[in-house]
Amino acid sequence: MSMHPLLVELGTEELPVKALPGLAQALFDGVIAGLEKRGIAVERGDAKPLSTPRRLAVLLPGVAAEQPEQRSEVLGPYLNIALDADGQPTKALAGFAAKAGIDWTALERTSDAKGERFVHRAVTAGAQTAALLPEILREAIAAMPIPKPMRWGDHDYGFARPVHWLVLLFGNAVVPVQLFGVQADRVSRGHRFLHDAPVALDQPGDYVAALEAAQVLVDPDARRARIVAEVEQAARQAGGSARISDDNLEQVVNLVEWPSAVLCHFEPAFLAVPQEALIETMESNQKFFPVLDDGGKLTEHFIGIANIVSRDVAEVAKGYERVIRPRFADAKFFFDEDLKQGLVAMGEGLASVTYQARLGSIADKVQRVAALAEAIAPLVGVDAAQARRAAELSKNDLQSRMVNEFPELQGIAGRHYAKAAGEPGEIALAIDEAYQPRFAGDDIALSPLGKVLAIAERLDTLAGGFAAGLKPTGNKDPFALRRNALGLARTVIESGFDVDVRGLLDQALDAVAFAKNRQKEKQAETAAATARASGADANAVPNVGGTTLAELHEIFDFILDRLRGYYADKGVPATHFNAVAALFSVAAEAAPTGSAAVSVGAA
Repeated sequence: MSMHPLLVELGTEELPVKALPGLAQALFDGVIAGLEKRGIAVERGDAKPLSTPRRLAVLLPGVAAEQPEQRSEVLGPYLNIALDADGQPTKALAGFAAKAGIDWTALERTSDAKGERFVHRAVTAGAQTAALLPEILREAIAAMPIPKPMRWGDHDYGFARPVHWLVLLFGNAVVPVQLFGVQADRVSRGHRFLHDAPVALDQPGDYVAALEAAQVLVDPDARRARIVAEVEQAARQAGGSARISDDNLEQVVNLVEWPSAVLCHFEPAFLAVPQEALIETMESNQKFFPVLDDGGKLTEHFIGIANIVSRDVAEVAKGYERVIRPRFADAKFFFDEDLKQGLVAMGEGLASVTYQARLGSIADKVQRVAALAEAIAPLVGVDAAQARRAAELSKNDLQSRMVNEFPELQGIAGRHYAKAAGEPGEIALAIDEAYQPRFAGDDIALSPLGKVLAIAERLDTLAGGFAAGLKPTGNKDPFALRRNALGLARTVIESGFDVDVRGLLDQALDAVAFAKNRQKEKQAETAAATARASGADANAVPNVGGTTLAELHEIFDFILDRLRGYYADKGVPATHFNAVAALFSVAAEAAPTGSAAVSVGAA
């Protein structure tokens, strides 16, 4: 079988950073699926999606030159219908043979449960792959996930970004096709600034090396490796180590074609601002890499990634420093102003901020969490007064200027403001740790007080979410109840706490039911006043009952369900988990509220 390499390259304007990996993978998968659907053999080797901000490419080392023989089988009429009493063809058989293009005597016969019938079997030569590639490419592009296609010129077609060139090489031959108004060719393009000239390709195997010579690394893995190596080297030059988060690295990889690290610095005075705010600014807003000292503290150095190799690196560094300075100045202003106001004063406005329409304000939530924390604390050897104090301060930073600008710093900002206000270190730390785990794979809170607050916070969120009818459906989970359920269970289990989660849920649901009733009363008062003004029946006011046992069991089972994946990741067989979960479910039905028989921590 003759095999040839295949290259597809779509050259575009700068593609959306976060969408780029998905687009590249979709094109790669679509081309391979189109080939395989048509029976065309593909040798993938170590092939993978190739992409830069200005191109999407598929490079396959071996694709069959043609389809295999195409065998077809078309069933015809049964003999009792196909032949008359004299054994001559009826109109049914004659029509079938004419459609097949052969004499009826050349038809074969086959049998099934209903009897013997005529069949037309044919073998035809497979089509040439080159002739099928245009259709395959069109199908692959049509299946790509582009939620908002861009249109350009007066054309009626669209793509993620305008397409400027197209390469379609099969072996050393160009496959003729026109897409997006562009005719396929063997000419790619190099770096926009460093190699502004056409790059002619003799055959697909030249692609990666030819583009590298034109100062474009088409392999994202190659760009990633270069970025990491240069960033680490620059950080060592500054006497520290680089903070390279996966998310920041991936975005930078998809922003550049020819990465070059540039070491920069900022005024040490900005280090008075919580380093989390500075790091957030550098990573989220500017895609820079912070430099830390041996103790993990932020230094006055950071590293930017240029998309060019400049003859004047110092000037590039000055540009990056100019960009970061006003953002740091803003962060310092927010921090200083928040310190003047103080953490306690920030909480005064929480009563006017709605947490959820049926559950009251954030201040109402804080009081519910405080009561839960106070109840949990003595069960695990934590001071109840400290637990209440930490809970009462835990949401105050939501009113701060810092969190308003950097929402990711909620809890973190509160820790700094609590320290500045003279609160005990345990309380300050707990305000931050209450949010842990913040994401999948994150650590749970470390301090006992932080664990108590994290548990109380999630109990109230789960109880409130279910009571307010905000249960997750499909991929919709507005209150992140799945994440909160797993975070609650993980904190209890990994802390070794033997607490009655069902009993605590019951308490949380009672508090939420009270909050719902209070909100209903407020709404009823408003409705009654409106009714009186309109002359309607002012006594026709709806009411809401308290918590039900069904709600309690539903949330508890929801938590257990989140643990399935958790224990599966730890290698626990599903049969073992199901057996224990069944015991819990039986206990939940039979045991009285408060029974330790349904303690998640005991699992």
